Amino acid sequence: MIYPIPVDRQPPRATSDEIDLYIRTYYSLLRSSGDVRVRAFEEAHLYARSSLHLGAEEPAPDLAAFSYSAGRLPECMPRIRRVVLGQSPRQFRAAGFPIEQWEVVRTRGRRRPLRWDGGSTLAAFIASASDIDDLVPIVTAYQLEWNKLRERLLAARISDVADDGELAAAIGDDDAVLRLRGALGLRSNAILTDMLAHDCDLFVRLLDGSFREYQRSAQRWWKAISPAVPTGRPVYFVSSNSHSLANLLGGYARAHKDEILEFLRRRNFEDLAPRYDEAVAAADHGLATNILYYALRAFIHEPGTETAGRMTQVQESDAASGIRAIPSPGKIDVDAQVIELSMLRPEKLDPRVQIPGIERIVESPAVIVNIDYPLGMAAYHHLSSISQGVDELRGIYIMGKAATLNGRVGDVMISKVIHDEHSSNTYMFRNALVAGDVQPFMRHGTVLDNQKALTVRSAFLQNREYMDVFYREGYTVMEMEAGPYLAAAYEIAEPRRHPQNQLVSLVDQGSFELGIIHYASDTPYSRRQSLLSKSMSYFGMESTYGCASAIARRIFASELARLNG
Repeated sequence: MIYPIPVDRQPPRATSDEIDLYIRTYYSLLRSSGDVRVRAFEEAHLYARSSLHLGAEEPAPDLAAFSYSAGRLPECMPRIRRVVLGQSPRQFRAAGFPIEQWEVVRTRGRRRPLRWDGGSTLAAFIASASDIDDLVPIVTAYQLEWNKLRERLLAARISDVADDGELAAAIGDDDAVLRLRGALGLRSNAILTDMLAHDCDLFVRLLDGSFREYQRSAQRWWKAISPAVPTGRPVYFVSSNSHSLANLLGGYARAHKDEILEFLRRRNFEDLAPRYDEAVAAADHGLATNILYYALRAFIHEPGTETAGRMTQVQESDAASGIRAIPSPGKIDVDAQVIELSMLRPEKLDPRVQIPGIERIVESPAVIVNIDYPLGMAAYHHLSSISQGVDELRGIYIMGKAATLNGRVGDVMISKVIHDEHSSNTYMFRNALVAGDVQPFMRHGTVLDNQKALTVRSAFLQNREYMDVFYREGYTVMEMEAGPYLAAAYEIAEPRRHPQNQLVSLVDQGSFELGIIHYASDTPYSRRQSLLSKSMSYFGMESTYGCASAIARRIFASELARLNG
């Protein structure tokens, strides 16, 4: 049995008065049945002094915060005046929003189902309260910085938005212009023209935010996945992304290396062709293979009628290795993969995951269910739904991005203590992964184990004082999913709901294995270049595939031990 331990020495407060006020403000306002003006959130947003929006109160535009926000909103955002939040198509229809007829739009930095009516209304699906905690500060920061930029441009009497010299004089320097155009994307001139024409005055409406509806959404999601999971088979659950395990286990990119390289040399996007050659010359085969994996997506989606069938070819190749992709199950934008170990082709596996005796993996009855990691509390709902639908769960492995308070972008962190802001619980557990599992696949980044992680409600819902408290207590990793996953894991192991404000030991639970690993995408303390404001590009591939290789090897080792035992 797992017993929560009352906390004699209270852990650090998992929030601050300023953040508490901000959260209370927008949740109380969103109870309204009508539209709520985003201007109503601005004062609390400024008072929170978010570490991602340090220049919020300054008259000069905070281009880092604007870039972060714009990257997590769709390109149509300059035309939007109302954002409607809901949990299901039924809710939107009942409120008079026929979203099935609307255009699907996406963002560069956040996976969230979005629909646009082609005019001024954007519909956003929310899978948990974390989506509200994430989206409201993003929209508020976007509005604040849009209006500050507009004031600067008007004051400078910009006559030609395409003239970078004029823009530099208005907002700072050439680097500022580059960052602004990067935030606005390919339509930057048109958006800047819009910015001169009107201010940003957004409205938000929440159709429903009940716990019951979140559970229903997760159940609908699992119902769309479950037919692909063979009945009665043991399951390993992995939360990572939609590409790493498929590339490592399916082998398509390595089998089609020549075609992908020809594409790279012809297109040379991100200057990857010479980088590949340099990696081969340096005998850095891991980096060379990672570049192939990274280029595969662009290769698949290369425009042209002769390339139209590439996605089908990849899916058919993966299916031959027992890898079945299920995109947006239940119309929820958390892709899933079901991988049958008995159908894997050992000769097609990436060398990094080939362990002694791997040829026997085809005798394993086990299945991997890999999902494209959800945001925040959605992790709790999704794992809970999976656990109710499978007979035996042998392992839970979580891989995701995090901010590091003591490392560098690209480092890997492995924690054994996690404080969860949602439940105020501090979880201790035996992590199945250690530094030695990942370090062999890392040439540039550092692997740090025995860390302590903090699960935050939102990237914006933290400030310098808040981080200082936890840093003094030895917390060096900040992320958004581990706490909710551990809450679900507790309920899988125990016949009761997870507690609140307790010290919870999962060290002695023996029903399944726990492995949690993060790679650093941001360094909020140092304010060095952050990958949260842009794609990690191929630079993130080393840590991504290092982590994924460690998880795959751990699953293989576990199954081979059972077969040999």
